[in-house]
Amino acid sequence: MKKEGYYTSGQFAKKAHVTLRTIRWYDNKNLLKPSFRTENGTRLYTDGDLAKLQQILLFKYLGFSLDDIREMTMTSTDEDFLLGSLEIQKKLVQERISELQDMHQALCDATDAIEKHQSMDQMLNLIHMTSADQSLKTQYQDATNVSARIRLHNEYSTNQQGWFPWLLEQIQLRENMSVLEIGCGNGALWKENLSVLPQNIHVALSDISEGMLRDAKESIGKDSRFSYKRFDCHKIPLKEKTFDIVIANHVLFYFDDIDVVLKECKRVMKDTGVFVCSTYSQRHMKEITDLVQEFDQNIVLSSDCLYEVFGLDNGVEILSKFFKTIEMRKYEDAIEVNEAEPLIAYIISCHGNQNHILLDHYREFREFVEEKTKNGFHITKDVGIFITKVL
Repeated sequence: MKKEGYYTSGQFAKKAHVTLRTIRWYDNKNLLKPSFRTENGTRLYTDGDLAKLQQILLFKYLGFSLDDIREMTMTSTDEDFLLGSLEIQKKLVQERISELQDMHQALCDATDAIEKHQSMDQMLNLIHMTSADQSLKTQYQDATNVSARIRLHNEYSTNQQGWFPWLLEQIQLRENMSVLEIGCGNGALWKENLSVLPQNIHVALSDISEGMLRDAKESIGKDSRFSYKRFDCHKIPLKEKTFDIVIANHVLFYFDDIDVVLKECKRVMKDTGVFVCSTYSQRHMKEITDLVQEFDQNIVLSSDCLYEVFGLDNGVEILSKFFKTIEMRKYEDAIEVNEAEPLIAYIISCHGNQNHILLDHYREFREFVEEKTKNGFHITKDVGIFITKVL
């Protein structure tokens, strides 16, 4: 006789809109066991089992493996674990969509090139440019990837002060100052320091991405001290000698022509103004690069060595063409992480080829990172700022 509040396998399958064979298969795979069995072996399920089944079906639809689903549903009370896993899988799906869009655009470019009787070299250049542009567009259309990278630093760094409070401390803002930050991203520098900012200052935040500026506005909230403007820093649409301080936080190495950008920053600075820019060296986060290449030597987390474009080792030489006084200050820090998920999220947020490779090997990669982090994983940080003055 059926217990009250329970469903037989047939009733349960019908209620969940799946086959009876599916219910039995999930039982055999230890994904979904019945809540009760009668003496004669009849499986009985509850509404709680139905909720768990719906979760399993969702994860299966999203592309998780059975082993992933088993682990996620067994630890379903850990919301952080679930959210982290879902965010990683969502990112991989987005990368697949972007990859297919790249392929479609490349095919269109190739077809157009053939119709115009262009050479094979020209066709390949078109395809390469399309892929690179799409990769950057995906990376910086909003703050999702930036936030994943910031999270690893915020939650696992050994220096408890934090990068953004330290950076603001070096800038030394005072009342009535006018400040410009180029490439502001999600506005994290200001969100983390809102309570200590002078009341009578004006901060202009700029970025080339509308999505980034939108995220910055939402992050900071309504605050009359801030204004937002989208522009390309190669031609800053602001009056000369306007700002007391111009900030470029980990952004100079992304520009096509750093000299042009530095010239523009200098133009909008007051004669007594200060230009503050941050970057890192070849040693920064090197253990992460070594980790992914140990898993697959074909993985490249960044198509460009950004520290070679503008880094701690060559920054003085580049800046000296525009500024007379240049001081470098190091931020002493490291990362110690003992769990896989935040490190994987960081890796997936990078703008290299890793997601193309990891998309079909996510389970193996996660197991690899879990093994590497179980006893703690040390990551070197070699980062700092240049504080420069015109006079």
